[in-house]
Amino acid sequence: MKKSLRIFAIVLVLALFAAMAMGSGSGDSGNVKEPASVSGGDSASGTTAPEKNDVSIEEAVLVDEAGVKITAKSLDMDGLFGPSIKLLIENNSEKSLTVQSRSASVNGYMIETMLSSDVAAGKKANDELIFASSDLEMADISVIADMEFSFHVFDSETWDAYLDTDLIRIKTSAAEGFLYEYDNSGQEAYNENGVEIVIKGLADTSLFGPGIVVYISNTSEKNICVQARDVSINGFMMDPTFSPEVAAGKHAVSTITFLSTDLEENAITAIETVELSFHIFDFDSWDGIADTAPVTITFEN
Repeated sequence: MKKSLRIFAIVLVLALFAAMAMGSGSGDSGNVKEPASVSGGDSASGTTAPEKNDVSIEEAVLVDEAGVKITAKSLDMDGLFGPSIKLLIENNSEKSLTVQSRSASVNGYMIETMLSSDVAAGKKANDELIFASSDLEMADISVIADMEFSFHVFDSETWDAYLDTDLIRIKTSAAEGFLYEYDNSGQEAYNENGVEIVIKGLADTSLFGPGIVVYISNTSEKNICVQARDVSINGFMMDPTFSPEVAAGKHAVSTITFLSTDLEENAITAIETVELSFHIFDFDSWDGIADTAPVTITFEN
C-alpha cells in the first residue's frame, strides 16, 4: 500500500512538472504586468555568460555513510522537465531504502526538484535529480553555476528516517568568475527581520490561472516559509496557492496563483485590486516570525 502511494506521489509530481513545463514562459519578465501601486505592509538574476547553457560537472562522491553511497556522474541539460544530475545510488545497508532530495537551490535561488529512488538492500540504481525548468525560468537562470541540496533517506518499508545529509554544493564548469545577481526590482511589500518581499507583477500562468509574481530574499539565519493570508481580488475572497520555502541566505521567485474557475465563479474578468497579508514562519520550528500589515496591490487595465 505504501509503495502504491509513493508511486502515485511520483506520478503526481511528474504531472505537475509537465504542467509547469507547458506554462514555463509565465515567469518571463516580458509577460509580467507590473503593478500600478503597492501600498501597506512594511517597509539581481541576469548574467553576462553565454546564452547556451553548455555546462558540466565533474564526477564526484556526494555521500558515503551508513552504507549509502551516492555519486554524481554527470549533468544533463536536456531533460524533459529540466536539467538533471545523473546519480549512481548504492545501498550497502541491510534495509531497502528510498532516497529523496531536500532544500534545493541553483545560483542561490530556491528551485523545486524531483527525486524518489527505491534501492533494495545490497543493490544499486541509476537515477537523476531533476531541477524544474519552470522555476529556473521564473528566476531568469540561464546559466547554472552551482547547485545545493541535501538527501533525505528513509526505510522504504517503514518510512522511518534513515539518513539526512548535510547540505551538498556542486559547482559547474561555469562557476569560476560567475557573477551572482538577484533581481529585487518591483514594489516592496515587506522588509524586516532579514526578509524582503517584493511584488514584481501579474503573470498569466495559462494552465491554472493568473498569478502575482513575488520575489523573496531571506538574509536571516532561519529557514522560512511565506504564505498569503486574507486574500481578495476586487473585493472577493480567494484561496490562492502560495507557500514557498526559502532557506537561510537564499532567494526565491514564486507565484501567488489563482484558479481561473474561482475568478469565473465571481465574474472577475480583470484583476484590478488585490488585498492580502503575508504570514512568515520558521520552517524548522513552525514558530511565527511576522504577520505583515495588509498589502494592497492595484493593476491598471
